[in-house]
Amino acid sequence: MGISDKIHSGLNYIKGAGKTKDGKVIVKNFGYLTLLQIANYIFPLITVPYVARVIGVEGYGKIAFAGAIVLWFQAVADWGFNYTSLRDVSQNRGDSKKISEIFSNVLWARILLMFISYVLLALFVLFIPTFRDAADVIMVTSLILVGHVAYPVWFFQAMEQMKYNTILNVLAKLLFTIAVFIFIKEPSDYIFQPLLTSLGYLVSGLVAMYIIVFKFKVKIRRPSVKGVVSAIKNGANIFVNQFVPNLYNSLSTVILGFVGGDESTGLLDSGRKFSHMLYPVFSSFSLSFFPYLNRRTDNHTKYAMIILPAAAMVSIVLFFGAPLLVRLFFGEEFIKSVPVVRLSALAFFSLVLSNVYATNYLLILRKDRLVRNITLVLSIFGAAIAYPLILWFDYMGAMLAYTVTTVLMGVVPAYYAITCKKQNVNNAS
Repeated sequence: MGISDKIHSGLNYIKGAGKTKDGKVIVKNFGYLTLLQIANYIFPLITVPYVARVIGVEGYGKIAFAGAIVLWFQAVADWGFNYTSLRDVSQNRGDSKKISEIFSNVLWARILLMFISYVLLALFVLFIPTFRDAADVIMVTSLILVGHVAYPVWFFQAMEQMKYNTILNVLAKLLFTIAVFIFIKEPSDYIFQPLLTSLGYLVSGLVAMYIIVFKFKVKIRRPSVKGVVSAIKNGANIFVNQFVPNLYNSLSTVILGFVGGDESTGLLDSGRKFSHMLYPVFSSFSLSFFPYLNRRTDNHTKYAMIILPAAAMVSIVLFFGAPLLVRLFFGEEFIKSVPVVRLSALAFFSLVLSNVYATNYLLILRKDRLVRNITLVLSIFGAAIAYPLILWFDYMGAMLAYTVTTVLMGVVPAYYAITCKKQNVNNAS
């Protein structure tokens, strides 16, 4: 079957999706995700140009530097639970007792990991001079850890009830947008941006917990050492898969902050902003299929032929539209970030490729260790090339390191996934 035939098959699959029970659930969740992503476009269209012009390149750089540091500790607190818990709950949806057990163990494990993260972060700030100089924005940004722990988005995904996630996110973004225009008036107000973001996550998290306990009747049990340890062990391989990309991703931003300063960091972050805004559309779409593909891996090829052509089109638009996008969103002060946008277009497609074949295929087949090893080796490679490239090419070096590694992160899992598919077909025949 040729590529065009596969795409045609994928489109026919969409048309017929609403005729089955599983299809109706997917279409319904996709509808809510579409509303969420429309909000994800509209609100940044309002706030990003305003904030960029008020706080400038250096203000953006300070926020990006703090965000890159906190991202490490956020990954520790998440520990891969967004996938292991989603997978476990989706496979036990008919057992309310089991769901309460999974939810409680994961919640207490995340709280424990959050406290460990704060201890480590405090040590970083106390003993590393550059971190200490940015202590105010780092600690404000770190409040997002509390919000992430309180907001178990994976639960709504596992229960295939994305309407709650959509409603909570839209309300949080609306409040954030209003607050931006109230509190950010001059360059020194840059610190309000991470503060308002963190508060949005925290409020949404508290409401989400209320819904989970009273609407879904999930009982939060007392912490069990055995249960918490089991949850952490269960998520260990995926944690490595989620955490080690920071070796080439956020670490590049941190190194750039040391070597190039706030302006270089701001150019890097602004150039990657567009792909970062667009990727959650595809990530959320994939997650809406994750519970279904756990039950029907035979439909993975149709799913891939829906999402990959769409990602390719977005990448093309990003590449050729880079100058216009930078001028519209950020202004002439950020025009040097155009090459970053173009490289991010290639990285964007590779991220989607990884999501399709690593997350939504290899992990579903429980090949967690394979995905872990691929991610670990390539992340170490990315970290190794980041520092010399940054020394030679400044912010473009950081982007080159990120792009090369991200492309490999997409291509290698795709190779293994396609190989597994061929073996399954041969075994079946």
